[in-house]
This record gives sequence, C-alpha cells and structure tokens, in this order.
Amino acid sequence: MEQPKRTVYLDHAATTAVDPRVVEAMLPYWTEKYGNASSIYRLGREAARAMDEARQTVADILNCTPNEVIFTSCGTESDNLALRGVAFDQRHRSGKNHLITTTIEHHAVGHTMEQLEKYFGFEVTYVPVDGYGLVDPAEVERAIRPNTALISIIYANNEVGTIEPIAEIGEIARAHKIPFHTDAVQAGGSLSLDVKALRVDFMSLSAHKFYGPKGVGVLYARRGVPFLPMQTGGGHERNRRAGTENVPYIVGLATALRLAYEELEETNARLVRLRDRLIAGVLERIPDSQLTGHPTQRLPNSASFVFKYVEGESILLNLDMMGVAASSGSACTSASLEPSHVLTAMGFPHEVAHGSLRLTLGKENTDEDVDYVLDILPGIIDKLRKISPLT
Repeated sequence: MEQPKRTVYLDHAATTAVDPRVVEAMLPYWTEKYGNASSIYRLGREAARAMDEARQTVADILNCTPNEVIFTSCGTESDNLALRGVAFDQRHRSGKNHLITTTIEHHAVGHTMEQLEKYFGFEVTYVPVDGYGLVDPAEVERAIRPNTALISIIYANNEVGTIEPIAEIGEIARAHKIPFHTDAVQAGGSLSLDVKALRVDFMSLSAHKFYGPKGVGVLYARRGVPFLPMQTGGGHERNRRAGTENVPYIVGLATALRLAYEELEETNARLVRLRDRLIAGVLERIPDSQLTGHPTQRLPNSASFVFKYVEGESILLNLDMMGVAASSGSACTSASLEPSHVLTAMGFPHEVAHGSLRLTLGKENTDEDVDYVLDILPGIIDKLRKISPLT
C-alpha cells in the first residue's frame, strides 16, 4: 500500500503529544528522585516537595488554594469522584436524592449519572440543549428541586466544541446552595480555569488534553463543600483519594498546564485563525455540509461537521489512507455504531448524525495542513456519496 503524501494529526480533542519540555521535567522523578512522597527520608521529601510545587502551580492557574487541588489518574476519575462523592454525601447528610446534568455530557459524567439512577436510586434530570448544543441557564434553574444534591454541566463539549455559560449557571447553583461541578477536561489549556470567576465547586481536568502525559488528572474541590472519597486506603491527598502518588506524572501535568497558560493568548489566536479557515473551506467546497456546535462560542481549535448521505466511519478510513487522523466524535465512543448522543440531543436526525466529522487542531498544525485537508476532503465525500444508498 502506497504511503500517504503527508501526515496530519487533527484529533487533539482525543489526545495530544507530550511536550518535550514536559518530558524533560518528568525524567528525574523516575530515576533520580523516585521516592514515595509519603516517606520521611530524603528521597521521599524530594518527591513530596515536587508534588507541593506542582499543586501550587495548578492552584495558581485555577485561582484556588493548593489544598483544594486533588491529583487523580485522569479526567474520568475526577468526574466520577465529584459526582459519586457529592451524591452519596448529600444523601447521607440531608436525604437529597436529585441530580441535574445535560443531554450532551461526556460519558464519564453521563454514564455515571445513569448508574447512580439505575443502581443507587437517585433521580436525574437531563436538561436539554438547543441546536447549537447550548444549555439555557433558565432551564437548569427550572430543574432545581428542594432535594437537588448536585448540578454537573460540561464546560466545553468534547464533540462539537460549544462553550457553555458556566459562570451564569454557577451563580444559580450558588444562590440555591447546591454543589456545582463542571467537566472542564476539553477546556483545559484553552479557556480560563478561574474557579472563582466560574463559580464552580468542583472542576475536572486531564493532562493529556494539554500536552501532558496520559494517566493523570485533577479534581478541584472547593474547601467547605463535603464529599465522600471513592478510593479508600491511606491518607493520601488529605484523605480524599487514597493511593501512592504518581509523582512524575503529577510534575508533568503541572508543567504542561503552566506552559499552556503562559502561551495561551498566542496559541489560541493562531488556532482560531486556522480553525476558521478550515470551517470556511469545508462549508464552501462541500455541498450539503453543516457546521455543528455554536458558530462563535466554541473552542478555539474545534471544527465539527455533518455531511448528508455519508457515514462518518467511512470518512475517517478514507482520511486515514491519505494520512489524516480525525474523529467522528468522542474518542471514547469511536468504535460505536450508534450516532452521537450529542448530535441527536441537538436535534440532528440519526441518518445525518451518522455523517459526523470532528477536526481538532493543535500547536503543530500549519496552514499547509489545512490546505491539504481542504484539497482531499471534498473528493472523499463526493466518492462516498456516489456509492451511498442514501444519496
């Protein structure tokens, strides 16, 4: 099989390459400073000092105190810890048994809510979204009941890139004295993470979305808002998440987050320009194509579409043969034959939702990459439509 002319990675919403500067920061904590951070001798103290510095770095970016930063294994664990931890604590303390979320959450939240509902007897309200994937804060407020224990709304959608009005919803939650969680995994490294401005009580992040290593995440937990730990054992993370700390990865997360926010303005300006060129080119060159998500209130690197009369999986396979890595939605559901739950919640018919494509740019992408995709994608769609029974 002939090799493609070039390789273009356009799936940064799924994961990112680890920044070489991050790798360099991590290296000593595997071979030289490898101690257990709970040990009192020198090697342990060195590891603990590195964790303290990493925690302070994250806290500075989140505008919180270091003891409000909990290190986890990933964004999914952070989501699960916040949702289950608050839900079970609230029910134990006050009998509150009602949870509020949306129809477009990442499965780390959506499937956790479903499990809490099916197996643990919680009641869940799924707030709808409009055709752009936007949540109406008034709808969230209307869903509140006297027994509401938690509200969880995604910050920026991982499939279509729409940015939600988190600060406005946070004001509503705070006024009703209801703990408020946001899954900010896709927003990390792209949007402000100021937890005070966003009015959130819990926030989930994952390092591999902003050029850090896979396998480490953060849960911000506002001081004074109680929750039950879901992983018990030792007294790690102030008794909130047991398990020996992954010091190299924690150092990597903090380094990646610091670099992302030091370079945020320049990176975002560049990505928005490339994104807008890509969106305009696709819509101009491919008939029966439609942008999904909000046209302007979206992540700086996210371009997502539906194409009538074709299957998203076929588009991806053809792009891959031409050297382009892309996605039809969340990487966690890429093997599913079901249409995107996000697109169907936004009102797209199943047959249209099946023809979805997500192109997410990163720091290494260039104008030449965009030109290459705009050169090959129209031909791919045209070829697939000619053999499609839907055409």
